[in-house]
Amino acid sequence: MVPVTVFGSILLITGNAELLAERTRARAVSTITAEQPECEITTATAAGLGPGEIAGLASPSLFSAASALVLTELQDLPEAAQEELLAYAQSPSPDIAMVLVHGGAGQKGKKLLDQLRGQASVTEVKHEAPKYERDFTRWVRTELRELNTRIDEEAASLLVAAVGQDLRALAGAADQLAATVTDGAITADLVRRYFGGRADVRGFDIADATIDGRIHVALEQVRWAAAAKVESVLITGALASGLRSLARLADAPPGLSEADLARHVGAPPFKIRILRRQLQGWDTRSLASALDAVARADIDVKGGAADPAFAVERMVLQVAAARTA
Repeated sequence: MVPVTVFGSILLITGNAELLAERTRARAVSTITAEQPECEITTATAAGLGPGEIAGLASPSLFSAASALVLTELQDLPEAAQEELLAYAQSPSPDIAMVLVHGGAGQKGKKLLDQLRGQASVTEVKHEAPKYERDFTRWVRTELRELNTRIDEEAASLLVAAVGQDLRALAGAADQLAATVTDGAITADLVRRYFGGRADVRGFDIADATIDGRIHVALEQVRWAAAAKVESVLITGALASGLRSLARLADAPPGLSEADLARHVGAPPFKIRILRRQLQGWDTRSLASALDAVARADIDVKGGAADPAFAVERMVLQVAAARTA
């Protein structure tokens, strides 16, 4: 929830659900402009800010007595600027609205977060992404409820199985379905009509979870995929594709631009950041070992094994075990 007013206070947005954080940030900006239409809003990233720069960014202009600062990537704020921010949080200006967005899912910047949480001026809104299949299904139902549309458990589960676990994609699918129905109810048949051909997306969700080392999520998705009759070869293919992309990234010449790196890897530019993060858990030897496990599983699911589902689960365990971190 966004506070009724954010002037004279600090709104701290945390958690690993980027879409939900962006929504809260947008609502906060709307609240600011509704309260002070002439307010000048400055948006900046925290990385590289030095002493005194936060005060400069938040200072009112000649044209408005009120100002607002939206500071993103708080986890990268340098230590010297952290001291300034904490000092400000102890005595915030009534003419300044401040929105802080911490985009890290790990421990980076935790000390600063803990110190900010101890300040009376700080209100935290935390958004954690759904973790399990059932959580995504629940999220879809809530999303559609806010769009004044009903969806039952079966239809919501089918939508997650077809679209995958990216909240942006699910939100877009929910918008599309809500705009389609006329009686406010979404059925499993309607989901199949619009998204039934996208079950192969499931393979890439499993691949990402496996490469990330989120073994419990990967295995849960493998079993969900088996129940949804997703072809095992789609899963082995997706995992092979993900690992090959990591191998190409690891082998890329130094100094390439983002566009050239994307061409070298064979992935869209937006995917490079994800691959870089994933590559932190891998080296040349572990990637080779994982690719061998996928190759064996691919042979098994194409006819060499009596139980393809077991072959896929074993592959997921072997690939996850190959990670270096």
